[in-house]
Amino acid sequence: MEKRRSAILVLEDGRTFHGEAYGSVGETFGEAVFNTGMTGYQETLTDPSYHRQVVVQTAPHIGNTGVNAEDDESARIWVAGYVVRDPARVPSNWRSTGTLADRLAAEGVVGISGVDTRALTRHLRERGAMRVGISSVDDDPRALLARVRQSPQMVGADLSAEVSTAQPYVVEAEGTHRFTVAALDLGIKRNVPRRLAARGVTTHVLPAGSSIDDLLATGADAVFFSPGPGDPATADGPVGLAREVLTRRIPLFGICFGSQILGRALGFGTYKLGYGHRGINQPVLDRATGKVEVTSHNHGFAVAWPGREQEPGAVQVPGAGQGAVVPDQVIDTEFGGVEVSHVCLNDNVVEGLRALDVPAFTVQYHPEAAAGPHDADYLFDRFAELIEGRSNSEGRAHA
Repeated sequence: MEKRRSAILVLEDGRTFHGEAYGSVGETFGEAVFNTGMTGYQETLTDPSYHRQVVVQTAPHIGNTGVNAEDDESARIWVAGYVVRDPARVPSNWRSTGTLADRLAAEGVVGISGVDTRALTRHLRERGAMRVGISSVDDDPRALLARVRQSPQMVGADLSAEVSTAQPYVVEAEGTHRFTVAALDLGIKRNVPRRLAARGVTTHVLPAGSSIDDLLATGADAVFFSPGPGDPATADGPVGLAREVLTRRIPLFGICFGSQILGRALGFGTYKLGYGHRGINQPVLDRATGKVEVTSHNHGFAVAWPGREQEPGAVQVPGAGQGAVVPDQVIDTEFGGVEVSHVCLNDNVVEGLRALDVPAFTVQYHPEAAAGPHDADYLFDRFAELIEGRSNSEGRAHA
């Protein structure tokens, strides 16, 4: 039996884990984050929002259902590295067309297995997300640590242009066409235009550097700002574009990174969470209905709500140093009143904004949620209703 190649993982604070090479043999660096999802590893790997991040899977068994050609959320794997405890030796699923290990190797993704991911996750929860290196070509922790500390940090990273489409493309509506949406691709997942298409929406997906003229040239009835990677504080171009859209009172919906962009456009700041929200089991309260949704998340930054104590970079501990969002608080902005529409029940982080005087709203989490859950799918209906309401009001105005 062939002996498996050893590998090491070194965090920037020096904590070291030993394991075996998984996927491609080599060396990689990124921000260490953990994902609590028990399913959906293929969707996680191909999510552009994980660009330059080394993902630790808290679920112990990964790769059980193999991989296939249908579940990717983009054209490639985006994670910088992959950390698992017990990889499947043989996948078993009727849809499987290959193994996860072979897919990782084919795309040059350096990973490590046999790691105590529970201990690693607890360390990241206590110390916060940090830079990390994985190597299966150098077994010297001190040498790898030096290279980890020379690697770029996530704070200040402008990454959306690196994952965006190079050319515009169109996803047609299913059945009867109702509306046209211009989607700014900051790291869009395939399930977003699919969920819009199911509601009769034709989506024009545009590069991250698009101008207001590019958006208007599509004849769009509304604009969508997608999820994506990096620090929203660096995204001045998209923020300026969002302000143009708000000024023209074009219906606007933003998800995750897009939510942070709209938050900045409305005049709010952003800050880095200690270890972020990544998984498919986060409880979020919808203030409009009073319902609690189980939701999919992938964000390391959040919108700073005025009056709350925010410590950028500090580890988020439920109830510690964050205060409570005032339920009925409305903040007056250049574009009118804005309120918090959704809040995470784990730590009171703002998970959605609703503008009261312009047609715009956001959520920080993922209603497109592939591979689930689908509690928040109704938000695409809200977007369609917002567009329809705007169209009807314009029709009455011109009558």
